[in-house]
Amino acid sequence: MARYLSFLQCHLTEGKLKSFKINNSVFVTLWQWVRMATKTHLSDGEVDQYSVTEEENLAVWLLAIKTLRIQPFNLPSLGPYDVKIRIKAVGICGSDIHHFKNMRVANFVVKKPMVLGHECAGIVEQVGSQVKFLMIGDRVALEPGISCRQCQLCKDGRYNLCRNMKFFGSPPTNGALANQVVHPADLCFKLPDNVSLEEGAMCEPLSVGVHACRRANVGPDTKLIIIGAGPIGLVTMLAARAFGSPKIVIVDVDDIRLSFAKDLGADEIIKVSSIMQDVEEEVVRIRNAMGGPVDLSFDCVGFNKTMTTALQATRAGGKVCLVGLGKSEMTLPLTSAAAREVDVIGIFRYRNTWPLCIELLRTGEIDVKPLITHRYNFTQEGVDEAFETSSCGGNAIKVMFNL
Repeated sequence: MARYLSFLQCHLTEGKLKSFKINNSVFVTLWQWVRMATKTHLSDGEVDQYSVTEEENLAVWLLAIKTLRIQPFNLPSLGPYDVKIRIKAVGICGSDIHHFKNMRVANFVVKKPMVLGHECAGIVEQVGSQVKFLMIGDRVALEPGISCRQCQLCKDGRYNLCRNMKFFGSPPTNGALANQVVHPADLCFKLPDNVSLEEGAMCEPLSVGVHACRRANVGPDTKLIIIGAGPIGLVTMLAARAFGSPKIVIVDVDDIRLSFAKDLGADEIIKVSSIMQDVEEEVVRIRNAMGGPVDLSFDCVGFNKTMTTALQATRAGGKVCLVGLGKSEMTLPLTSAAAREVDVIGIFRYRNTWPLCIELLRTGEIDVKPLITHRYNFTQEGVDEAFETSSCGGNAIKVMFNL
């Protein structure tokens, strides 16, 4: 027995793993056995990177309005087509803040404690028996929505509209602001060497902008405005530029965000008010800044005033793309828009966007790194500060956790 244990210890060291032909499950069993049988040979504090003893998986739980706690999070069992991911980067989204402040986003209501977070990337730690295209150690970006794959919308390729979607951090589905998650392998996309894990996490908000530009058919002849210079407005601007738009005007109420948009590449910026009565005058300013007709308006806010501005600023025969979702009912000048044949396009999340987003990041056509303005560690203090920073607006664009 002693000789066998010695043999296993010798061959299960880091430098010899590749030459020791053994499948993962057997390796796990043997390595646990060896560590228990030879525990006295491990010095205090020695790091054992191949240890597979069960660690406590922790996550950020939303318990009540503005009440977050890091607590244990039990993972589901690994299915044959799943992977277990060590999460390394998670961004805070506007929907996370709505849940944090109000325990709801539109009709999505938090009724019991829930783990937040859906903008995420990490490292593969375990693969299911039928997973052939990912390996342990691969760095991946995660698409956070799991559709039913059976309804007509899923079969038509519009799986983002699946009524049975399970989406990270959208009640009742737990999110990814955790040490580890289990996720379908085909929703985990391998990152190129020159794309960081933080950039991988940014694929999620970038996907919203890419999907919006696809839906609106943005191209080299599309002169457009973007209302709202928050994270979604800014990634929509980056996507529109990558799709070839020659003129982009950004509209917002905040000087800091407008300045940020200008530095990021906006051709013109316009500060507006939040007062509905100012719409007519602001539409004139928008058209003047464009230097001609507005072909397309992206509303990335979703307020009554912003939708009204978008509808009135867009030329006859143009398009309005509603990216930001606001109240369920609003009063809007649709008759005027209909008489000018302005097409109104709805946007809900995204579909089939991760490969393109990763390619745009790989080639450098889009750089999302400047959007990450604040970083926090995965501690209770870090969590509290991060959500406070993200909630207060100001100069925070994207707040990122490094785990």
